[in-house]
Amino acid sequence: MPMRVVFMGTPDFAVPTLARLAQDGHDIVAVYTRAPARAGRGMSLRPSPVHTLAETLGVPVLTPGTLRTPEAVETFAGHRADVAVVVAYGMLLPQVILDAPKYGCLNLHGSLLPRWRGAAPIQRAVMAGDAESGVGVMRMEAGLDTGPVALEARVPIGPGMNAGELHDALMPIGANLMSEALERLERGALALTPQAAEGVVYAHKIGNDEARIDWARPAARVADQINGLSPFPGAFFEIDLGKGAERVKVLRAAIGDGTGAPGTLLDADGTVACEDGAVRLTELRRAGKGGSASGAEFVRGARIAPGARLG
Repeated sequence: MPMRVVFMGTPDFAVPTLARLAQDGHDIVAVYTRAPARAGRGMSLRPSPVHTLAETLGVPVLTPGTLRTPEAVETFAGHRADVAVVVAYGMLLPQVILDAPKYGCLNLHGSLLPRWRGAAPIQRAVMAGDAESGVGVMRMEAGLDTGPVALEARVPIGPGMNAGELHDALMPIGANLMSEALERLERGALALTPQAAEGVVYAHKIGNDEARIDWARPAARVADQINGLSPFPGAFFEIDLGKGAERVKVLRAAIGDGTGAPGTLLDADGTVACEDGAVRLTELRRAGKGGSASGAEFVRGARIAPGARLG
C-alpha cells in the first residue's frame, strides 16, 4: 500500500530519490524545497532541481523561508503524511516538524555516520583522503545528523576520484536505499541502530579560505584538497601570465614525480612541487575560459616553463 510522503530536498543529489519514490507508487502529497534563487548572467530566478521535477510530476511545491511559524507547522501537519523524506533540504527542521509525520522523518545522508555529520560530507571525505564513503538512511532527531541509522551502502573512493564523481555515484545508490527503507517501513520491518559514540567527525561547510592551494603541504594532502573541491568551488592558484595575477582552478590532480621548492612547476606536463613530493595537475580551467585543459595543454597555452612559481 502506498505511503503518504512529504518530500523535502533541493539540489541535484535529491532528484533521483524523489523520482524513485514517485516511480514506486508512493503518494507524494507535497514537496518542500528552497525558494527559487537568482542565477546566471541575467540573474533570473531559477527553481531548484527538486522544484523542477516536482512540477513535472504534478506535485504541489512549497518554498517556505522558515518552518518555525504556527502557519508553517499547521500547513505541514495538514499533509497527514506517513513519513517525510529529507534529502539535502538545506533547512533545519524543528522538533514539531520532526514529530508531525506518523513515522517521523527519514534522512538520506551522504556519508557513513557518525563520520562526516553536517553540511559537506562528500567533499570532506575526499579532502581527508578517506578510502571509502557511502550513503545512509537515518531517522532524524533534533541533533545534527545524530539519529539512528536504518540502512547503509558503502562506496570506495578510488585514486583520483573527485567529489563530483563521488556525488554522482552516491545519488542512484541513495535513491535505491530510500526506496528499500520505505518498503521495509510499510511492512513494519525497518530496524534502527543507534550511531556509535566513537568516530564522530563533522563536515563543516566549505569556506572560501579553503579553496586556495597551499603547496607547502604534503603532495597527498594537496591532491586530496584539489579533488575534494572539484567541481565546486574548485581549488585554485594564482599566476601572472602577463596581465597581472590570474586565478586558475584545478579540477583534478594526482600524485606526481619530482621534488623542489613548494609551488615550483617541475615539467611541461603540469607537475608541481609540494612540501613533500609533487602533484600532477591533470585538469585546469583559467578564469573567464569556458572549457578545461590538461596540465600539458595549460602549460603550453600559458607559455610557462619549468621553474615558474605558482602562487
